[in-house]
Amino acid sequence: MNDIESQLNEIKRGAHELLVESELVAKLRENRPLRIKAGFDPTAADLHLGHTVLINKLKHFQDLGHHVMFLIGDFTGMIGDPTGKNATRPALTKEQVLINAKTYTDQIYKILDPEKTEVVFNSTWFETFGMAGLIQLAAKHTVARMLERDDFSKRYAAGQPIAIHEFLYPLCQGYDSVAMCADVELGGTDQKFNLLVGRELQKHYGQAPQCVLMMPLLEGLDGVNKMSKSLGNYIGITESPGEIFGKIMSVSDELMWRYFTLLSFLGGDKLSQLKREVDAGRNPRDAKVILAKEIVTRFHSALEADRALADFEARFQKGALPEEMPEVRVAAGQIAQVLKSAGLAQSTSEAFRLIDGGGVRLNGEKLMERSTVLVAGETVVLQVGKRKFARVELF
Repeated sequence: MNDIESQLNEIKRGAHELLVESELVAKLRENRPLRIKAGFDPTAADLHLGHTVLINKLKHFQDLGHHVMFLIGDFTGMIGDPTGKNATRPALTKEQVLINAKTYTDQIYKILDPEKTEVVFNSTWFETFGMAGLIQLAAKHTVARMLERDDFSKRYAAGQPIAIHEFLYPLCQGYDSVAMCADVELGGTDQKFNLLVGRELQKHYGQAPQCVLMMPLLEGLDGVNKMSKSLGNYIGITESPGEIFGKIMSVSDELMWRYFTLLSFLGGDKLSQLKREVDAGRNPRDAKVILAKEIVTRFHSALEADRALADFEARFQKGALPEEMPEVRVAAGQIAQVLKSAGLAQSTSEAFRLIDGGGVRLNGEKLMERSTVLVAGETVVLQVGKRKFARVELF
């Protein structure tokens, strides 16, 4: 296998679509570091593993010797991209954007080499762009082309409002590629329209069009919906080692392999070997431990990963309780009400369902009776599922 073939295999690992592969091969044959761009609007302070799919791919390019540009959309973040939504996404203030941007730069160096990463802010060119520049940019695209974007066309057909400034977002993202002379831009599958706008604008400005590498959207812990903090199905990279470890161990066996492909830096040969071993009868739990330790090591340390594994095994294999857990004081009474008051169930009906399903433990013993009553003066340990614990003082 020649060098270009091996590079292409690494670049395409886990990718959903590459446009245009022949153009990328031609760029690789130029035998120079390609300029690789990925943009992030700092819409929230913390990143989760879903965000790191693109950052991991940047790492792949970086390891291949290419020039990685991490673009923080501090200007476009104040416009707001409604991708995948049926309504305008609220724009952020400049102060919010700058605070979030600082946390991003702190977090990305858990993956990328800070000495080889160029962090770029698109306010660098847009704050001096001026009205004339904006009008000239807008003249390079049509309303008809904008309405080809899926979420715009659906909202237009449904009579839902589309603000004029929303059309500016794809144009601004596309112009970023012009300003950065990007050879390749990375993005999620929901960004395809915007990424292709970048190609078209580069042609208008006399540049060779960038190649577009689209990565799939990572499913959250439920295995169905895109990983999202709003849905509560996420793994935050700033979460504690134990929380990250436990969440990864909770994913389904099927989803585990997708996480390996998109999140792990385990070599392709080693991953294939691990799959063969599991297919031959090795416990999938062993593979999850390998993945969980890798992720915890990346965002914390190898020592913390070992501690998280030891704590996990103690709690879920040997039945031990965690050393630290929330302590609450609630009124004595029927068990379902106590679970609700202690914050371990959202309602008494949910508490009953948890009890019926064997998901509640009282002082380490599985609780099966709905009629259980806890009396004042006791202090008990309640556990719901695998990760929720509370030391409850009853009055």
